[in-house]
Amino acid sequence: MSTDADTTIRYLSGAQVEELGRGLRIVDLVRDTLLACRAGEAGLTPEAALRWTTPGGAAARSLVLPGWSGAGYGCKIINSSLGNHGRGIARAAGLIVLADPETAHPTCVMEGARISALRTAGVSLAAVDAVRGLGSVTSAAFLGCGRQAHVHVELLLAECPQLERVLLYDRDPASRGRLAAWLRAAAPGLDVVESAEAREAVAGAALTVAVTTTSEPYVEADWVPEGGTFVNVSLDDASEGLLMECDHLFVDDWELVRGDGHRLLGRLARSGRVAGPGHPAPAGCRAVDAELPALVAGEYARTVGDRDRVVVNPFGMGVHDIALADLVHARAVAAGVGTRLPR
Repeated sequence: MSTDADTTIRYLSGAQVEELGRGLRIVDLVRDTLLACRAGEAGLTPEAALRWTTPGGAAARSLVLPGWSGAGYGCKIINSSLGNHGRGIARAAGLIVLADPETAHPTCVMEGARISALRTAGVSLAAVDAVRGLGSVTSAAFLGCGRQAHVHVELLLAECPQLERVLLYDRDPASRGRLAAWLRAAAPGLDVVESAEAREAVAGAALTVAVTTTSEPYVEADWVPEGGTFVNVSLDDASEGLLMECDHLFVDDWELVRGDGHRLLGRLARSGRVAGPGHPAPAGCRAVDAELPALVAGEYARTVGDRDRVVVNPFGMGVHDIALADLVHARAVAAGVGTRLPR
């Protein structure tokens, strides 16, 4: 949407993005964007990744994810360092840059962490809704209790009316305690359990969302209860056994997964152990059952049984960030919000 004069760029701070995003139906937006991708009305290009080791010895990265949705074009730049936790600051921070569809000039730059967290949680819940129905979720566990867990919990409270119990695990007891305290205050009737072990949390819930910083898979297939759904947001929590043995395995975009050599599922794909949706798997291997656009469109032919174990492995599609950022930008323009920066 071309709204700003060519001589300025609108900047939106994190606080402004959070305020402008209030009331948006995030799960519906994600679902609509997935369907738009299926219809060729939204899309993305391969991401670029720059990785390095910080002077302090921590792993750091900068990801650039371009995408388009309808008339919204742009990219997300999201950077993170595993050493930030020890400094008491957020692991990740970033920006989203939107472009005028006609001139291609940048029209808006906004803080990207809130957008990224919202769309990530929206993808998780849209997938769970397509598999089980959000109305059926009565218990959920979180591995990792940082910002991503907090935003997922916010959406769960809004979208899952039958939610009764939440189990929290984090290697840092203080992080776990902060989220537990917030959750008890926000939903006094909810049973909030602080788990001392990851396996205890996974085994105690029908839905588990992994939002950690681990690079070492550890969640085994027999941790997940019958009928359980495991959402592998942080991508390396699920072990090879869980990925290979689950009854249904879904990804958001197979090409993104296959092209990545750092995460376990990508490595399994590159080694020939996991085939893409619709492709036959060699003996002793498996295929991904479907991508999320097909799943939410109702095109997945197999029935997900009540006792089946499901794994969702969402690599992360920048198109969702652009779709959400475009709506936030439109609200900012209508409200006259933002700092105008000269080009």
